[in-house]
Amino acid sequence: MRKSLGAFFATLACVSALWAGDAQAALARSAVTRTDQKDMSITIYNGNLGLVKDVRDLQLPAGIHEVKFMDVASQIDPTTVHLKSLTDPTGVRILEQNYEYDLLNPQKLLDKYVGKKVKLMTGDGTLVDAVLLSNNNGPIYQINGQIHLGHPGRVILPELPENLTPTPTLVWLLQSGSARPQRVEASYLTSGITWKADYVVVLNETDNGGDLSGWVTIDNKSGATYADAALKLVAGDVHRAQTRQEMRAVLESTAKAAAPRPQFQEESFFEYHLYSLQGRTTVKQNQTKQISLLDAPDIAIKKELRFYGASHYYRSQLGTPLSNQKVGVFLEIENAEKHRLGIPLPKGTVRVYKAAADKSLQFIGEDVIDHTPKDEKVKIKMGEAFDVVGERTQRDWKKLAWNLYETEWDVELRNHKKEDVEVTIIEPVPGDWEVVKSSHPYSKIEAHTLQYVVKVPRDGKVTVNYRVRMRW
Repeated sequence: MRKSLGAFFATLACVSALWAGDAQAALARSAVTRTDQKDMSITIYNGNLGLVKDVRDLQLPAGIHEVKFMDVASQIDPTTVHLKSLTDPTGVRILEQNYEYDLLNPQKLLDKYVGKKVKLMTGDGTLVDAVLLSNNNGPIYQINGQIHLGHPGRVILPELPENLTPTPTLVWLLQSGSARPQRVEASYLTSGITWKADYVVVLNETDNGGDLSGWVTIDNKSGATYADAALKLVAGDVHRAQTRQEMRAVLESTAKAAAPRPQFQEESFFEYHLYSLQGRTTVKQNQTKQISLLDAPDIAIKKELRFYGASHYYRSQLGTPLSNQKVGVFLEIENAEKHRLGIPLPKGTVRVYKAAADKSLQFIGEDVIDHTPKDEKVKIKMGEAFDVVGERTQRDWKKLAWNLYETEWDVELRNHKKEDVEVTIIEPVPGDWEVVKSSHPYSKIEAHTLQYVVKVPRDGKVTVNYRVRMRW
């Protein structure tokens, strides 16, 4: 214990001495840039979050050394930064860590010289000595005892201020037991980088199948470029605290795939799903990149027409029919191996196309799907049917007792298409209910859901009549 405390105070005294007075000049410094990078991995989450693992080489002399780790993301969360030596994990100690984000630009550069002497170069090359008095909404100079609001000359500064950096930089104060080359790994979280899944469905002529393709779209505005990176995507809703807290993760490198077209390999990861790109890719700053996620040709698709009611229809007497109500059009895809799928599908937008008579693909609708595990169904709402309409007419409504009611409905479906259609009627009946009379077979699919599936002939109509008794 005494030895540990003694080593701690000795290190603290050494650091203090190095930062004090003339001893600060003895501190060795080095800059580690993107050119020293040996490996890059990035994991991107759904919620505007990325985990970066950046491996670089540096020459670290013995003793205490200041290292500037440059070219990191400008939207980095400094509290999540973690540095470790891959060469000598126990021989390198981190004494201090800083994040410098006061980035170099003309405004900030001039602000640092307010009250100091600068030189102005006129059009004929003459140098004029001036004092920069202010840089608020434009420079103000004092030249030969006179005040100048701006000047046509070009400003020349003697040096770059030490506390301005051209790129976001991590600065570490490291202590090394020996002088040797080191390979270090820096990992951190950054915002400004997102990914989403986009799907394209091309329906066949009979609307009972088609081709499904999926794409990953990455949008990088994190303030850094990730060159030749091992890319992983996490699909799932990762919880984050209101205050930013450190998040540690271990990323494994992926080998280059032999396939000429990059594809993702999926695996379970905690309560989420991890998609690893087989190969490497470069994600540039301010770039939107798309990478193929899946291709599933000739899958089975079920088209369904649904006519929905509403629970408030049953609570009172209505005076007029509810005419020309819309019939919703849905597509259903079973995410199963027998349909050439059976992989977890990340949430995203599904866009559906179909070929017209001239074979040109036309857009017919889109919907957003949530994360869908394998062997579950994907439902896509396409819109409303044009040639199939519905109408509801309340034939009767009675109060039998203080908590007992009966109502009778006619649900009429009219089909103006040139072929027969099948329509599913969904009626959300409130309370404790039972059907006391019905013209068609029905099913109670949920506690408060009455369902009919009826065939409607071409250029014809069907009327479903039922009476229901409710208690609430």
